[in-house]
Amino acid sequence: MSSSPRPPFIRLGAFYFFYFAVIGGFMPYWGLYLQSLGFNAEAIGQLMAVVMATRIIAPNFWGYIADSTGQRLRLVRIGAFMICIGWLGVFVAREFWPLAAVLLAYGFFQNAILAQFEAVTMAHLGRQRERYSQVRVWGSLGFIVTGTGLGLAFDHYDVAMLPLALLACAVATWLASLFVPDIATPTRHEADSNVWQLLKQTPVWSFFLAHFLLQLSHAPYYTFYSIFLEEHGYSRTHIGWLWGVGVFAEVAIFIVMHKFLPWVGEQRLMLISLLLAALRWVLIGQFVDTVEVIWLAQLLHAASFATFHAAAMTRIYRYFGDGNQGQGQAVYSMLWGTGVALGSWWVGMLWAPDTGPWIFTAAAGLCVLAFIALHYGARRSLPTISA
Repeated sequence: MSSSPRPPFIRLGAFYFFYFAVIGGFMPYWGLYLQSLGFNAEAIGQLMAVVMATRIIAPNFWGYIADSTGQRLRLVRIGAFMICIGWLGVFVAREFWPLAAVLLAYGFFQNAILAQFEAVTMAHLGRQRERYSQVRVWGSLGFIVTGTGLGLAFDHYDVAMLPLALLACAVATWLASLFVPDIATPTRHEADSNVWQLLKQTPVWSFFLAHFLLQLSHAPYYTFYSIFLEEHGYSRTHIGWLWGVGVFAEVAIFIVMHKFLPWVGEQRLMLISLLLAALRWVLIGQFVDTVEVIWLAQLLHAASFATFHAAAMTRIYRYFGDGNQGQGQAVYSMLWGTGVALGSWWVGMLWAPDTGPWIFTAAAGLCVLAFIALHYGARRSLPTISA
């Protein structure tokens, strides 16, 4: 029994809390902050795409290094520190290209460290991997604190305070990483290093395709949801609470997921999640002026993100084993960034007050395509790489 110490739940949870506190301030209010600087919808979409596009390269680059060296936590600490340094540029950048350069540097580190910390968390959990959701829930709580708290603040104070709030959370993330105990993680071996060979297998690429389409469907939400609501008369306090209730639903799911997942099964959970995500985007697009429906749609965040993500983490571990966890997580993260970056770019070019409803409805169609891809892949035998 002594060889299996209790995982450091509190210290792991603290990192997730502050890391997602940054995102809880960035995702709901970054578009409004850019709008306050005078940027139009197209520029807002492009600047958001810059941040998301770093997920295409950074996670794979860091994943390769981490899988080769096993120094995942060290890379996380370096990246968390560089986030703080990079974010300082936001206080002086006001024009498009300087701001794009700052966001490129910030996003390179922000979007690289999570995949490696996920692998560190899984290593600490060991045979208790089904308890991942109980650690990840602290990230959701961090998102709620900044998502709702800043919404209340921005109804009384200028949204220009956003960069300072995010810097404080970034510093706390770095400090939290210093308290996480290091743990040995397997390095990549020649016998199981051919990740590309694994990605060619139908169950694997169809899973990642479904994940990509789901993230593509989230682009209007991540980039223009707050602007969309404000255009329809919602206050910033109300917007903050709507973001918060979505993540609250996510928290509730994460708390029970360790019991729920083995009973329902990862494949079925992901399929149900995709259909409910499609419903969510239709409700937001077509019923934005009905407050009760918008609150209901936010509760469906539990499906469009939480249940799919928790099930996906289990599937990635099963597909990639220990030695390739960093690269498996990196592919997942890369496709998340690619989907949201492309979607943000396209939506930015198309966005106008009268196009919002059909853009969200089109996002629902992407979820249906994701459902078809995932269902198709399940008809093939599932590969497993031994740990």
